[in-house]
Amino acid sequence: MAPTPPKFVFFVVFCITIGGLLFGYDTGVISGALVVIKDEWQLNNTQQEFIVGGTTLGAIVGGLFSGYFADRWGRRTITFLSSLVFILGALIMTFSKHYSVLIGGRVVVGLAVGAASMVVPIYIGELAPKEFRGRLVTLNVLAITGGQLIAYLLAWALTDVHNGWRWMFAISAFPAAVQLCCLPWLPESPRVLIRRGDKEKARQVLSRVYGANVPQSIVQDEMDSMEQSMRSENASRYVDLLQPINFKPLIVACVLQLMQQFSGFNTAMYYSATILKMAGFGSSKSATQFSIAIAATNMVMTIVAIMIIDRFGRRKLLLTSFIGMIVGLVLLGIAFIFIVGLVKITKDTCGEYVKCGACALDDKCRWSPGSFVCTYKDNSIYDDLTDSCESITTRDRAGTWLALASLIFYVALYAVGLGNVPWLIQSEIFAQGIRSKAGSLATATNWVSNFIISVTFLTMTLHITASGTFWLYAGILLIGLVFMFFMVPETKGLKLEDVQKLFVGNIAAYRRRREVARKSDSDDSDQDDEDAGSAKDVVVGRD
Repeated sequence: MAPTPPKFVFFVVFCITIGGLLFGYDTGVISGALVVIKDEWQLNNTQQEFIVGGTTLGAIVGGLFSGYFADRWGRRTITFLSSLVFILGALIMTFSKHYSVLIGGRVVVGLAVGAASMVVPIYIGELAPKEFRGRLVTLNVLAITGGQLIAYLLAWALTDVHNGWRWMFAISAFPAAVQLCCLPWLPESPRVLIRRGDKEKARQVLSRVYGANVPQSIVQDEMDSMEQSMRSENASRYVDLLQPINFKPLIVACVLQLMQQFSGFNTAMYYSATILKMAGFGSSKSATQFSIAIAATNMVMTIVAIMIIDRFGRRKLLLTSFIGMIVGLVLLGIAFIFIVGLVKITKDTCGEYVKCGACALDDKCRWSPGSFVCTYKDNSIYDDLTDSCESITTRDRAGTWLALASLIFYVALYAVGLGNVPWLIQSEIFAQGIRSKAGSLATATNWVSNFIISVTFLTMTLHITASGTFWLYAGILLIGLVFMFFMVPETKGLKLEDVQKLFVGNIAAYRRRREVARKSDSDDSDQDDEDAGSAKDVVVGRD
């Protein structure tokens, strides 16, 4: 195999990951648009939450049902439909005149986001050569983070523009249109083609994927491996996921997606603007600039993950990510003790808050830096009331910068592992006949847990304090770390048809992987000595 994939593979991955770009853009753009919409339409907190949550609810449905249709119609068709739905949702939101219409547009976009988040990793995983699968699938996560960064940049640029929020939504239609233009040159997954009986077309796709310099014997061996796997499997219905060989990987995929959301990453991103306000930067422009810095950190570290994931493997990156995020959350909680204190933001009167940070978190209160007291925001006695903490003590400011540093460290470690590996693992560990259906359940798990965290975060900060909330997330990650260590296998360098063998038997998956890996290394070493003309791609773990 060449040191880099053929240009055809990069073209296909570029086209298909536009879905990931739109996933990131449509979930990120609302933070900037909502700042303007809530004032223009005089929305209350509940209405704002429904606008934000509309996409999540749509994504739950889209992610859950797209797996069924991806098996019936193919990955390429689902990509085509999701592009159309992205454009439809963008148009509805852009021209919405009423709150209910905007909600409808957000739900429509959510359907496309859910479908894209399920089908894109599976499509790339089925198409990519095993040597590059990790990097190529992770490119989708890079597209997601890139979409978020673009959304923050456009929100910053269009915040003060007339009807700027409408332009934010309208712009999302253009990448979807580009993807529609690319689709005629996008092949169907070779595994789907073989399942349909179109072996010659599957051979042509695989030949283009592997490149002209790779012997046809390797392409034939890959096809033989796929066909043998399909003949031996008898799972194609949702009920078949209850079979032990399918249920084990389903639990792994769902728990990893659960941990990705229960790590609190999205809520920590939400809280970044509040941290900035405590540091003394209270304007919307400044808050958006800080969000850009966080999004840029996420994107840069995703690039780092792409560079190392096929060399270091999935398990090592997950292990590093879990441990680093736990440390970051513990430090973030300690920092909030300095900023806010261990107080619940449920005081009956504003005067009970003794720290500016706690005062700023309560919507009914404002801080008087001159008098160093917290009072009601409509109190006319004080003429210097503010909701940002510019005049704070040195001790409090040290806590603020510790919080900023902890948040950036936390985001960086998330991007290296937990932000991308669950999507990659999900695309690898299921048999062909059940892959889309299992992937749809894991994707729905991600979006359901996303919704749960989103609607409980503020309530938890009110009842167990901000520090307690971050420490709770750290505790959940600790449980996830133990699960990952014993249950998540290393899939680096294995064919998709061989990955499922890691879940056979009662031995912990990661130990089984060591045996398979040793056999793979031995087989690969023997293969290097063979003549290139008669080269055969080794099937790892084949008896």
